[in-house]
Amino acid sequence: MRVRMRRLRWTTFVLVVLAYALSFFHRMAPATIAADLQQAFATSGAVLGAISATYFYVYTVMQIPTGVLADTLGPRRILTLGGIIAGVGSLMFGLAESVTMLASGRLLVGLGVSVTFIAMLKLHAAWFHDRHFGTFTGLSILLGNLGAVAAAAPLAWVLVTSSWRTVFEVIGVLSLALGVLSWYLVRNTPSEAGLPSMRELDGHEAHPVHRGHWLAGLKQVMRNRATWPAFWINFGLCGSYFAFAGLWAVPFLTTTYGLSRSEATTHTTLLLAGFALGALIIGTLSDSLGRRRPVILGFALLNLVCWIPLLAGVQMSQGALLLLFLLMGLGASCFTLSWACVKEVNPHALSGMATSVANTGAFLGTGILQPLVGRSIDLTGVFTIGLWILFGFAVLGLFGAYRIRETYCRYVHESAHH
Repeated sequence: MRVRMRRLRWTTFVLVVLAYALSFFHRMAPATIAADLQQAFATSGAVLGAISATYFYVYTVMQIPTGVLADTLGPRRILTLGGIIAGVGSLMFGLAESVTMLASGRLLVGLGVSVTFIAMLKLHAAWFHDRHFGTFTGLSILLGNLGAVAAAAPLAWVLVTSSWRTVFEVIGVLSLALGVLSWYLVRNTPSEAGLPSMRELDGHEAHPVHRGHWLAGLKQVMRNRATWPAFWINFGLCGSYFAFAGLWAVPFLTTTYGLSRSEATTHTTLLLAGFALGALIIGTLSDSLGRRRPVILGFALLNLVCWIPLLAGVQMSQGALLLLFLLMGLGASCFTLSWACVKEVNPHALSGMATSVANTGAFLGTGILQPLVGRSIDLTGVFTIGLWILFGFAVLGLFGAYRIRETYCRYVHESAHH
């Protein structure tokens, strides 16, 4: 039984993390191919920002429906559908002959990958012990970010010998394959495979299921005041990080610091690597300390401090700038702990909806920021105002971190009953 449990757990883990890595690749790739897209389609900064942000708009709209679907249909079905839709969208993006087709492909990609993250958290909650949730979420984000890292410097190297179109066609085929494999190999819970739950293996009762209508569950999550600080952490800190790393960091570095595209993508690679490492460090640190709030606050402050030299226009050596980007990514990783926090202040059966409400903030923030920063650059010709807007959102995220409820790494509903 234990061998079968292990096999199913890790098969599920590998497939969902691969799908998550592809979603990260799509999220960050526009920063690297921005110049190619502007050349191929003769677009302005604002139009490019809007096309890139299409992914985030649809992702935002889909977060709460995804949470509902994860808690009702189950993550296996939505992973399969998502992989197929994202695959078709990526093929359209690669084959696009017009701005409309490009934006439509980007929209389908956003729709397809929008379900991956919540499905992944739901599967982690089912297949791993509660006390390891932060650690395995951090590990998944570290591995998923390899997709983001691949979308920076490695993609720039590939573009020397290949076309961005070929890259997106290959990624499309990969998405389709992962969707089909998820259907055949993933199971929503151990009980679906005739195995005991994680809690039953620990000698506890299984978490109670949600008996009411899904809408009542969603209302319960949204009426819970402890849910909302996690939303603001994602809106501010995640929004500013994704908008900068995913679109504006490369143009900022090439125009303000005079770096080449490959030098600039090395900086964004370090920004993404810092974030990926931070996600694993912060999850493991929080689980081992048995605390959430002080860890989030400390890392959020680090991120905020890293914006100051860029706002002040401090001229730095390349080594210092690389270190700054690494630390900025490390600090930004604090928002990844908000999903554990929001899950723990709501019933286990509603974990999909709870994490989706928090995650909506991330993509709403990014969807607002990408074109807003682009607009400020079009109007002024410089990045100054755009950077201040990004910094303002990071401050808002810090305020959310300050308001987070300490759960001591346990479901508060459960703690209240002991």
